[in-house]
Amino acid sequence: MSHQPNYASRHPRRFEILLVPQHVEDRGSASVEDSAVRSAVVEATGETGVSGYPRYAGHGIEAEIDSATHAVEALLVDGSELDIGLTTVVREVPGSARA
Repeated sequence: MSHQPNYASRHPRRFEILLVPQHVEDRGSASVEDSAVRSAVVEATGETGVSGYPRYAGHGIEAEIDSATHAVEALLVDGSELDIGLTTVVREVPGSARA
C-alpha cells in the first residue's frame, strides 16, 4: 500500500485510439471501429510529454493527449511517427475514472 497522497486529476486514466485512413470520408453504414486499421487502449503514464500534455501508452502506441479536446499532440506507433494517410480518433473508455 502506498503512503503517498492520492490527488485527483482532471485527466482520464484511459483512452481508446483508433487509426483510420484519411481517405475514408463517408463510411456509409460502417462504424469507426470497422474503418480503423488499428486500435489500442492507452493508459495514463503519470508523465507529461514534451508538448505539455499527459502521456498515455499501451499496445505499441504512445501519445500525448489534450484531455479537454481529445486532440493528439504527439503520437508514436511502434516507435515511429504515424504513417501519412492515417488519422486518429480518440475516445474516452467508458467507465474510465479520472486519475
